[in-house]
Amino acid sequence: MEKTADLCLRRAGEADCKTLSAIAFTAKAHWGYDAAFMEACRAELTFDAGRVKAEHIVIAERGGAPAGFYSLLPGEAPGCGEVEDMFVLPAHMGKGIGRALMEDLIRAARTRGLTRLEVDADPHARGFYERMGFTGFTASPSASIPGRELPRLYRAL
Repeated sequence: MEKTADLCLRRAGEADCKTLSAIAFTAKAHWGYDAAFMEACRAELTFDAGRVKAEHIVIAERGGAPAGFYSLLPGEAPGCGEVEDMFVLPAHMGKGIGRALMEDLIRAARTRGLTRLEVDADPHARGFYERMGFTGFTASPSASIPGRELPRLYRAL
């Protein structure tokens, strides 16, 4: 657990499934997607105990309340990691939570010997990832919405 002032970063556990799902759904909905779009994304934004065990997930808490989280998975290529999720609650956007999560994610990736991170970014989050040193290299199909493409970004570590 890392603690800075009123910000605490900690590993997620099985008891956090509902919290993770709520953060993911709320943060995604913030971008104005309609109800049909959000429903199509529900499975992808829902966390269960198996997923929490399988992924490296870190929750940011500010003032003792959840503010955001990330999940890191091994990528397909050797030395590559996948930013599976990076969500910050709307009330905490622009207040350093995303940066703190990204810095922790990069430390965790380096500790695992990774030399590259990749992410399929929501188009609304592309600017955040670019500010964090990611650059685009292709597009990926959405796992939830047929015909939708997401910017595929990477960052060397």
